[in-house]
Amino acid sequence: MKRLFDFICACVGILILSPLILITAVLIRLKLGSPIVFKQLRPGLHGKPFFVYKFRTMTDERDEFGELLPDHIRLTPFGKLLRKLSLDELPQLFNVLKGDISLVGPRPLLMEYLELYTPEQARRHEVRPGITGWAQVNGRNAISWEEKFKLDVWYVENQSFWLDLKILFMTVMKVFKSEGVSQQGHVTMTKFTGTKKDTFGSK
Repeated sequence: MKRLFDFICACVGILILSPLILITAVLIRLKLGSPIVFKQLRPGLHGKPFFVYKFRTMTDERDEFGELLPDHIRLTPFGKLLRKLSLDELPQLFNVLKGDISLVGPRPLLMEYLELYTPEQARRHEVRPGITGWAQVNGRNAISWEEKFKLDVWYVENQSFWLDLKILFMTVMKVFKSEGVSQQGHVTMTKFTGTKKDTFGSK
């Protein structure tokens, strides 16, 4: 039922939002260059890797050694606007079509984080990741990693069709208010380095 709902909503969303998707893609090509779509390997259901798609928001500026400059330097005002309006997330509708992710679920994070989770935190991979989730509508990037993971696990244990509808509605409200886009002092959020002791116990 959830997969069918995701598929239908993704098809309708792509159809309705296709002008916005096209305009955004053209503007990114003009302002940031190629590639227009950024893809990165992320863990999906049961930790199985897949490529997540997002609109590019940063430049490819590098230092004299060929290393990429810090994110806060490469993130342009245009890129900040894309993130503020969550337009960078639109290509993930195609991930939903493919079945890589769901509309609602724990956000897919970096592959390198897999070995850092406690057993309880790793439960977030018992369901498909999502474009939005319970943690996103309860703080997004403004809350700590421990709080985020606790909310993710709560969703795994309490997921339902009606909860998903509530989260989708709350997501729309959050986007309009541009709440929780980044953690204070960071472009998005601090890097997760593991938890020696948290609300779930010790590693």
